[in-house]
Amino acid sequence: MSSWTPSTTSDDELTGLGQVEYRLARDQIIREFRRGRLSRLDVCDAQVELLRVATNLGHVTEEICPICSTERLTHVIFGFGPRLPASGRAVGSTKELRQLARSLRGEISFYVVEVCVSCRWNHLVRMFSSQEVIRRTPLGRARARS
Repeated sequence: MSSWTPSTTSDDELTGLGQVEYRLARDQIIREFRRGRLSRLDVCDAQVELLRVATNLGHVTEEICPICSTERLTHVIFGFGPRLPASGRAVGSTKELRQLARSLRGEISFYVVEVCVSCRWNHLVRMFSSQEVIRRTPLGRARARS
């Protein structure tokens, strides 16, 4: 069961400015799949570990999978940095994300991946740095600068 609840801060509130969106690349892959230029095996290739993390730590969204059209997508956040394991660290809650960002100031890149645990679709949604997390208040608004 996910430790994220609808009442917690959303992924969008955490990132704000300074994020890199991958929606255009995602949409292109979906178009190619729907045109028959990519097979389901080409686009539904989530590894077992990613599916496990999505099931146990992910945040279920309201968005329906663009491939199977039956399941809601799950967002998983991974942190990568010099003092983290080479495979990255899955982040299970907003509180954990903020603590990690503050403890390793400026050294972490976070990646949000959308996953369908049913058909194994997965795609990178966005990337943001720990600096952006540190600058955000719990309500997702930028802190006033003095």
